[in-house]
Amino acid sequence: MKGPLRGLSVRAAAGVLAAAAAAAAVQFDAPSRRAYRTDLSYDGRHAFVRLRWRADFASSRGGFRSAWNHDYPRAEQNLSAIVNELTSLDVRTDGSLILTLDDPELFKYPIAFMWEPGFWNLTDREAESFRAYLLKGGFAVFEDFDGAAQWNNFEAQMRRVLPGGRFVRLDNAHRIFDAFFEIKDIHAIVHPMSHIRPSYYGLFEDNDPSRRLMVVANYDNDVPEYWEWSGQGLFPFDTSNEAYKLGVNYLIYGMTH
Repeated sequence: MKGPLRGLSVRAAAGVLAAAAAAAAVQFDAPSRRAYRTDLSYDGRHAFVRLRWRADFASSRGGFRSAWNHDYPRAEQNLSAIVNELTSLDVRTDGSLILTLDDPELFKYPIAFMWEPGFWNLTDREAESFRAYLLKGGFAVFEDFDGAAQWNNFEAQMRRVLPGGRFVRLDNAHRIFDAFFEIKDIHAIVHPMSHIRPSYYGLFEDNDPSRRLMVVANYDNDVPEYWEWSGQGLFPFDTSNEAYKLGVNYLIYGMTH
């Protein structure tokens, strides 16, 4: 299905989202990494971009043995399927991209997601390239980190990227939370494991909240965990629905700002 659904009532849109979420969960219930491509060539369509960074022993999680691959590939598969169904974006659903921060290909894609930045460690080259990406219009979403130690590491790495940048707490009034779906209470999307209350922080162009949001950090949360396991009965359906709405809003905001 193509064509924007902005004209739908909130109730109707929520119903469509619920149906799409269920369909995505069924379609990607047991994804095969071999069938899901990461070698996509740029063709003008939107492709989900996951940022890969160097890992050490402290961030080893199995699989690719790195924290950056948490929730892969089910999270991006499910979210991409829903965005493809509900918006006018022409989305790649046959695969996604895994790019390093200094990969020139990153500049072809306006939105990038990073997992577990609490363990992230930059090189000087990566910091310089990522800075250029953000200043030239890129939008980055940071997911899946919690606690003071992880926040401090994330903030330290971002100071290397944007030395003068300052994070500010976002509330429901910011337009990113109404970019496509209205999210009435962003704090209701609690951490799926610890159930702690999340916080959302933004870094704006020229540190001016009236300008473009370049970075958003979902702190004390793991929103993609809901995308990964939607339809499996692990988490409340309503919360999973809100998590999908948040993901759709991020993508729409990144594509339109």
